Amino acid sequence: MKLDESILQIFNKDWALVTAGNEKSFNTMTIGWGGLGTLWSKPVATVYVKPCRYTHDFLESNDYFTVSFFDEKHKKALGVLGTRSGRDCDKVALSGLTPKFLQHGVTFCEAYATLVCKKIYRQDLDLNAIPQDAVERYYQGEAPHTMYVGEVTETIRSDS
Repeated sequence: MKLDESILQIFNKDWALVTAGNEKSFNTMTIGWGGLGTLWSKPVATVYVKPCRYTHDFLESNDYFTVSFFDEKHKKALGVLGTRSGRDCDKVALSGLTPKFLQHGVTFCEAYATLVCKKIYRQDLDLNAIPQDAVERYYQGEAPHTMYVGEVTETIRSDS
């Protein structure tokens, strides 16, 4: 298999949704930071969420989360989900995306791929270990992101 460099932009350029919860109560948000790899001989997805985000509460209180990827035509919907808070409105309805409930989490019918992840590690980022330019750009008056690492337990593709 050849490495396609576009995989390095799947979060930063293409964005994704991280979602936690279940059919009764869930929240989702657009993420531009994340990674895919291996940890402890397990396939993993890593996402970063600030504690001030409503989705953080759901990530903290659930054992699973999903990471869903979308085609460019859904960029506007992801924009809504990244700028509106589920605390204040039904942002999923505003986005026009269709939730799809899974045994372990929630994805969206419009996603071309979803990773179902079992949370195996979480860590609050340490401001003292972050480069100063990043602190100045991203953390003025806000707590740093929490890193969540999830073992990928299932991959769902739109053709499956």
